[in-house]
Amino acid sequence: MNKKALQSAIALAGVSAFALTACTGPSGGGTATGSAAGGGTITYGTTDKVVTLDPAGSYDAGSFMVMNQIYPFLLNSKPGSADSTPDIAESASFTSPTEYTVKLKPGLKFANGHALTSSDVKFSIDRVVSIADDNGPASLLGNLDSVTVKDDSTVVFTLKAANDQVFPGVLAANAGPIIDEEVFPADKLMSDDEIVKGKPFAGPYTIESYKKNELVGLKPNPDYQGLLGKPANGGATIKYYADSNNLKLDVQQGNIDVAGRSLTATDAADLEKDSKVKVHKGPGGELRYIVFNFDTMPFGAKAPDADPAKALAVRQAMAHVIDRGAIASQVYKDTYLPAYSVVPDGFVGATQPLKEMYGDGSGKPSLEKAKQVFSDAGVTAPVTIKLQYNPDHYGKSSGDEYAMVKEQLEKSGLFTVDLQSTEWVTYSKDRTADAYPVYQLGWFPDYSDADNYLTPFFVPGNFLGNHYENPTVTELINKQLTTVDKAEREKVIGEAQEAVAKDLSTLPLLQGAQLMVAGANVKGVDQTLDASFKTRLGVISK
Repeated sequence: MNKKALQSAIALAGVSAFALTACTGPSGGGTATGSAAGGGTITYGTTDKVVTLDPAGSYDAGSFMVMNQIYPFLLNSKPGSADSTPDIAESASFTSPTEYTVKLKPGLKFANGHALTSSDVKFSIDRVVSIADDNGPASLLGNLDSVTVKDDSTVVFTLKAANDQVFPGVLAANAGPIIDEEVFPADKLMSDDEIVKGKPFAGPYTIESYKKNELVGLKPNPDYQGLLGKPANGGATIKYYADSNNLKLDVQQGNIDVAGRSLTATDAADLEKDSKVKVHKGPGGELRYIVFNFDTMPFGAKAPDADPAKALAVRQAMAHVIDRGAIASQVYKDTYLPAYSVVPDGFVGATQPLKEMYGDGSGKPSLEKAKQVFSDAGVTAPVTIKLQYNPDHYGKSSGDEYAMVKEQLEKSGLFTVDLQSTEWVTYSKDRTADAYPVYQLGWFPDYSDADNYLTPFFVPGNFLGNHYENPTVTELINKQLTTVDKAEREKVIGEAQEAVAKDLSTLPLLQGAQLMVAGANVKGVDQTLDASFKTRLGVISK
């Protein structure tokens, strides 16, 4: 994302200003499981990758998972809850419609011994905005006008739009890690090795050893004073896998304690029969979808044969012929469900406009309607689609998923698909450089609110960087962000979904649940599979 994003919008979703004002009094730390840190080191395995440990430079699940362990936040959520609550803050509340005031707990410090003050808070937030990295979370701070330090423990966030229903949640999300201004440069990203050397950590853990995307060693931080308390284990190791088959084998054999993202659906079904491990499932929220680059897709704005009506017809025809139900059942064994909106089912305000608008009206494909769309727009079939997917970040089954998408599109006779794949570290950069005309992405929510699926995607300068802009959509998204009445806000969220569905900036495919597999003797896994969608290693023990 970049700092142009959301200049007129607000940011991601979260709890309401009223709710936060009512529940954010003084808050003490405690322990993650009600007992002091102890026990052995737990090992967590994942196929996710870290892009960077610098909060200004990443907006991905793999990087944020590590950040959640090592950096403090002003607000966080207790295990088992999605509600934003003071973390290293003593209190946090709206002191006027456009001012959000946070008071820090006394005596905070980083692992390197430097004091953590409100100056570090201002530095951390301002830095995300000023660096505005294409892969960073700057767009979440689009409603932020300024950050003012009142004293060493008090900071005031002044917002552009009043009655912001989501800003408190932003401070608990990707833009919210608090870092050490004596370690990080103000105007550029810092390498992971330099970060580890500087020990600017004040979260539940510190990093003791680090081999990027191989092995990370975490040690409980005795100076952490936040909401999550002391870890229930004596330390944690994060082990990275290139292949989910090896991840599955290691958790079965007890070489790791917990397997996180991502095992295949077949692996999960197989592991449910193994008495040595337990499959844990949490609330859904993951969305898998196809992104259209409005400049470089067929008939896009910068294509030699640019034609917006034909480009829309291509997107609509794809929506008509793709069979989500078949992909969900055949590739994912129904561990994913078909998605018919940019907001997954289960979120307040979620509707299913794509089910009625595309296909046969009940969720099944319709070749007849796809052909009619091409005919009406004067599109000659077949159209060549250069479709890119990622084989490691979203799980090994992505290959089967997109092979099936290719098969369905080509079977229609309307498309020829050039299917390619790229590893995540490169993929995450290339997609914002217009390298992929049509490509796969997935979304792992920061916390539970429908706006989490609207503002980052569909306002000018959005996270997707796909050159989509519709003033009507922007207006609806802005409106729901500042609508205090819950029923009215829900209605506007529905209108925004319908408007987006007409344009098809993205094509939603599937939504899925959270999944972890752990040894039978491992405790606490269910506590981290909640609607906050944050992995907290501190609650896991054995």
